Amino acid sequence: MTANFDRTNLGDILRRDRPDHTAFIDLRDSEHPREWTIAGFDDAIKGFARGLGSLGVRRGDRIAILAENRVEFLVAYFGIMRAGLTAVPINFRLARDTVTYIFGDAAIKATVVDSARRSLVPEGVAVIALDAHPGIPFAQFLNPGAFQPTIPAGEEIAKILYTSGSTGRPKGVPLTHAGQLWALGKDVEAGDAMFQDRTLIVAPTYHKNGLFFSMVALANGLTIVSLPRFDARTYLEAAARYRATILSGIPTMFALMARERDLLDRLDLSSIRSVTIGSAPLTDALITKVQAIFPNASIQNGYGTTEAGPSVFGAHPQGVPCPALSLGYPFPDIEWRLDGPSPDEGVLHLKTPATMPGYLNLPGVTAERLRNGWYDTGDIMQRDEHGFFAFVGRADDMFICGGENIYPGEVEKLLERCPGVLQAAVVPAPDEIKGQIPVAFVVRLTGATVSTEEIKAFSLREGPAFSHPRFVIIKDRIPVAGTHKVDRRLLIEEARALARSFGRS
Repeated sequence: MTANFDRTNLGDILRRDRPDHTAFIDLRDSEHPREWTIAGFDDAIKGFARGLGSLGVRRGDRIAILAENRVEFLVAYFGIMRAGLTAVPINFRLARDTVTYIFGDAAIKATVVDSARRSLVPEGVAVIALDAHPGIPFAQFLNPGAFQPTIPAGEEIAKILYTSGSTGRPKGVPLTHAGQLWALGKDVEAGDAMFQDRTLIVAPTYHKNGLFFSMVALANGLTIVSLPRFDARTYLEAAARYRATILSGIPTMFALMARERDLLDRLDLSSIRSVTIGSAPLTDALITKVQAIFPNASIQNGYGTTEAGPSVFGAHPQGVPCPALSLGYPFPDIEWRLDGPSPDEGVLHLKTPATMPGYLNLPGVTAERLRNGWYDTGDIMQRDEHGFFAFVGRADDMFICGGENIYPGEVEKLLERCPGVLQAAVVPAPDEIKGQIPVAFVVRLTGATVSTEEIKAFSLREGPAFSHPRFVIIKDRIPVAGTHKVDRRLLIEEARALARSFGRS
């Protein structure tokens, strides 16, 4: 049963009817877990919201968060929004120049940062230090006392999330309090049943998935067990030790868990009753593996977009069971259409209360993807006879590797900067763990002797690790199709054959 979720500020979503209930268990130091009650967590958020006033910031100013998963990340996230400011979580895995670009693009006034990410903060930005390094100590911002959440006006922005883009720069996605509260309300349940549930959060909270699922958990009264990063054995051990009941993640995580046979044979994972897998296509083979790991769990295929809301599909209104690979049935208060060869197949366009007002500082891109309130997801879908949606593929060349979006053109540009490389073409190949991996076909400059290992090392050094080509093939020329463009279909076939020969698919 869905609750009447009547909050107005996205930073004020905690349940307060059981103040002594454990809201958060932080396993950043696994030998010394830190536990926070709902009341303690809420007090820290109020204190941080009050403390931000000492920075001299004005309503709507943007405050960045650049840190690994930990309780202080969410304290800062909620506190920023309660204070009427805009939270900007930043992916610290991006290249330094990209992080610098985001600081400038969002006009960041201050940042909450941990010691490992301190060197990424540009000069001139006020620093709130989570650890013992230069900056204003985080603890000094936890000013005790009451704090009344700011009441947002109209379509006031709560946060800005950055999503990768084919232009070579991430795109800022401003999201409103009202829109995100609508999306959150889809997953808030009435009653006390969910106080009994525990969930593991290991997806980075700078990402929409980890962030939104954290909000869902806290709004429902679940206990969050937080891990700073993913390791299959550590994750499984924590799930068993803390008797987790609800899990979410990307396909790569669960594929890696399935390899830990010796550990799985010893652990009791019978408490898990629900698993949601999203951010990348799901397969029947993976569902079978996940069901074997968590025999008592129902498995859902998750779907959402940063730009138009994390909540799009739910249960069928007539109770029709959802097919295994389907995303679900559209919520009744969203509008959708499929632009393609038939009314039941094509690129999904959405109009929802959570749809962004437009990309930050990118009117041209906004005009391409957002028209009259309709957001072009770029995702090709099929709709079955019962109205369930299934993901088919991307309308562009983007593919997903381990939950991270990879745009071939950007990797090609990077590789063509490598000394000795004339031309590069990047395509996906199937992979059991990552879902898809980048494969690069490279033409060397005449007389150049650059090796495949040198090319891979260059891409790892100069770009994000997740997008580096797992295989590099030297060719005399890149095949061209009749359109005078790279024949990606031919290269994909070659990449798939290569992956099969190495047992990657």
